[in-house]
Amino acid sequence: MAEVLVLVEHDGGAPKKVTGELLTLARRLGEPSAVFLGAEGTFEKAKNYLAEYGAAKVYVAESNDLEDYLVAPKAEALASVISSSSPVAVLVAATPDAREAGARAAIKTGSGFLWDVTDLTADGKATQEIFGGSTIVTSEVAKGTPIFAVRPNATAAEPATGDATEQRIELSISDAAKGARVADRVVESKSGRPDLTEAAVVVSGGRGLAGAENFELVEKLADTLGGAVGASRAATDAGWYPHQNQVGQTGKTVSPQLYIAVGISGAIQHRAGMQTSKTIIAINKDEEAPIFELADFGLIGDLFNVVPQLTDEITKRKG
Repeated sequence: MAEVLVLVEHDGGAPKKVTGELLTLARRLGEPSAVFLGAEGTFEKAKNYLAEYGAAKVYVAESNDLEDYLVAPKAEALASVISSSSPVAVLVAATPDAREAGARAAIKTGSGFLWDVTDLTADGKATQEIFGGSTIVTSEVAKGTPIFAVRPNATAAEPATGDATEQRIELSISDAAKGARVADRVVESKSGRPDLTEAAVVVSGGRGLAGAENFELVEKLADTLGGAVGASRAATDAGWYPHQNQVGQTGKTVSPQLYIAVGISGAIQHRAGMQTSKTIIAINKDEEAPIFELADFGLIGDLFNVVPQLTDEITKRKG
């Protein structure tokens, strides 16, 4: 069976949920093999997970150089594996670092690169959203090894036992790839909520909240559902919520099972970042708000009345 490479998305060796999704999607195209690139001593945290989700083989490179510099060393390592293994396709997560590594590897290997992919067929045709999400197209790579950057949550992760046979990569990083070193890292304090781009439930707030203090309503609803908190650009630009929580074309793209938009009008910029969500609920007092065109369920009413009642009712039913 033809080999399909999956670049492992991980945090200090611990695979992120999107890795299981990519391995699941890769099985449509052939036999998945993982590519693990990380610092010294981090692979052991990933091996069991990769086997659980069907990786037949794992190409492993462990070097502090992969973490001490920006994306270029990872791109060189990925390109090296592509050249030596000749896969039928390569899947990476549509996250900033992985997307850049995939694009750089495509240039190095003379391959086509498609990003923001939401679905793949067995013959390698990709579904993409373009022009800010206003148009959905089917695309196909015409040159080299197809490299796809797939949105997190685009596919449900399904376990499938694999051997995860380890194959070490002989790493050779060029001086050019070491042109930018990471001088410092600041660990962001965790709220206890899931990562925004990987969460199965996202509750986002917008201009209708009328102030930073009212985001507490959104947070309580998200916590009741075990979800992440997002925000529209209007809300983050106003300083009501951190910019790293912005959902939209210039923020983060999410595709959860459930997306709840609270006080968000639904401008195209915001819709581009969340319209592939499986179920969308909109809460807005303006019945003409564009978000209702996209929503599966709409609640027309004052969010300051609706959201607390919704939170209380969910809490009662969970109890």
